[in-house]
Amino acid sequence: MASDIEFVDYVTEQCAEAGHITYRKMFGEYAIYCNGIVVALVCDNRVFVKPTAEGNRYIGEVVEAPPYPGAKNSFLIEEHLDDREWFSGLIGITEKELLKNPKPRKRSKSIKAGEK
Repeated sequence: MASDIEFVDYVTEQCAEAGHITYRKMFGEYAIYCNGIVVALVCDNRVFVKPTAEGNRYIGEVVEAPPYPGAKNSFLIEEHLDDREWFSGLIGITEKELLKNPKPRKRSKSIKAGEK
């Protein structure tokens, strides 16, 4: 089941205090960006925030689940989504930690002309 755009709009409004919040539709679901960094996914009208150590401390008792089959676990946000200040705080913390600790990009192996 794909997420409703109305729910995505609600999620982005709830974390608007964290910074410049945007979203992008991806494979029928949505990626949430804070200041250009992917911080969360909305899948099946549920919010999954990228896991970070600071985010874990902020949340306290974390509920983790994969946003889609085969994905790594993320923080599943249900109870606190209606608390705009709390949710904006989590998104801001997540964005800052992801900026400090970017994951290295895997380089694709290119094959030069004539090589096998």
